[in-house]
Amino acid sequence: MSELELTVSRKIAASREKIFNAWLSPATLAKFMKTPNGDFDAKNVSTDPVKGGRFQIMMVTAEREIPHAGTYLEIDPYARLSFTWESPHSLDDSVVTIDLREIDADTTELTLHQVKFRSEGARDGHIQGWTSILGELDKLIG
Repeated sequence: MSELELTVSRKIAASREKIFNAWLSPATLAKFMKTPNGDFDAKNVSTDPVKGGRFQIMMVTAEREIPHAGTYLEIDPYARLSFTWESPHSLDDSVVTIDLREIDADTTELTLHQVKFRSEGARDGHIQGWTSILGELDKLIG
């Protein structure tokens, strides 16, 4: 099912710089990598935000811990961030790309694109997850 992919977008009332930096800061990443209803929370978040650097996020539910990790492939300040996405629900070579487009000085459109999933169900779960995460990011910095 490697041809499966997703795209989610959100307009956030914040600068591209603020949004971009939020994705690279472990403390900030831990605050928005969760769902609003508390089903998932992020713990033990670490980042090495350089090309080839690694990040780790432990997604925690009431029942289990789900490790997520990846390698930064592209870091184009305030415009694009691309990284591998290693999780039990994605294929090993899944890639997430985040593009930031300035709408005006105080508003940015964030478009997140991910490729390669184990199944349609895994892809659909990621659509819901990323949509919630972008909502949390918006609440945090928007």
